[in-house]
This record gives sequence, C-alpha cells and structure tokens, in this order.
Amino acid sequence: MSDQIIPKELEILSKKELNRTIKRLASQISEKVPDTSSLLLVGIPTRGVHLSRLLAIYLEELSGQKVENGCLDPTFHRDDLSKLGTRIAPATELPSTVDNREVVLIDDVIYTGRTIKAALEALHSWGRAKRIMLVVMVDRGHREVPIQPDFCGRVVPTSKDETIDLRLMEIDGEEGIFLSKKL
Repeated sequence: MSDQIIPKELEILSKKELNRTIKRLASQISEKVPDTSSLLLVGIPTRGVHLSRLLAIYLEELSGQKVENGCLDPTFHRDDLSKLGTRIAPATELPSTVDNREVVLIDDVIYTGRTIKAALEALHSWGRAKRIMLVVMVDRGHREVPIQPDFCGRVVPTSKDETIDLRLMEIDGEEGIFLSKKL
C-alpha cells in the first residue's frame, strides 16, 4: 500500500457551463467594442490561444464580421523566469498590426499577474494599440502586480497550495475548470 495522497479535485465549471461562460464573455466584449473591425484577439499560450479562437467564432456569430485573432508568447518578457523555468510555447503570430487596434488579451487563469505584465510588455514591441483589455476565464486572486481583468468568467478565491486548471478538448481531451491541491 502506498503512502501517496491522491489529490482531490473539484469541478468548478462543467463543459456546458464553460461553453456558456465563453459565449457570455464574447457578448460582453461585443458590447464594449461594437465595431469588431478594429478588434484583435490575442491569446497567451497555451489555453489562451484556444480561448481566443473560440471567442472569435462567437464574436463572428454576434457581429457577422470576421474577427482577427493571434498568439503572443510573453516568455522572454517575464521577470520570474528563474522561478518558472522556460517552456516551449508557440511563437508570436499576429495577423496584422497592433497599431490603433482594440486589443483583447486572453488568458485562462490570472494569479500573480506576472504573465499579463509580460504579455503587455511583449505586445508593446508589436505596436501601439488604441486600447488593451484583458479576458480571463478564472481570477484566483493573489496578485503581485496591480493588474485586473476587464472581463472574467469566474472569480474563485484559492489558497496558494491550490491550482486551477482550465481543460479544453483540443489540448486535454476533456473540458471544464477544475480546482485541486498541489502535491
């Protein structure tokens, strides 16, 4: 018999609730930026990129116009790389200029805010946006920098020994948002 403790996991949002939340976020973005021709969705790897694609689909359904989206890798703009280590992320790929655009940064979970801070720095190297807004699926608190999302799927207060995982079918083979304890 093993002494290993199996972490308990709690489902925060089911697949159906996650889809409804993404649609709600698309609706909120549409209300804030009614002219989607100036809109540029920018996902932060890994799950933010997939969320960006889903939001683009829903925004296109709402507006009847194509919504541009891309990917922004903020890795080398982070101030905490020594703590995190490096990982291979998709290269930055933006479909057009950032200049004078309504940019929506998209990430799965906001925690310390350092990823978003790095993404903002990376984005500025691609041009000057008219406005930058932030969408996250989950805000779990514990900010180390003063960054708040403009659009948030769910606020889930956590302890530092807990994690929040957004799982998407394309990446994880299942969908939902889950809370678990770190081992």
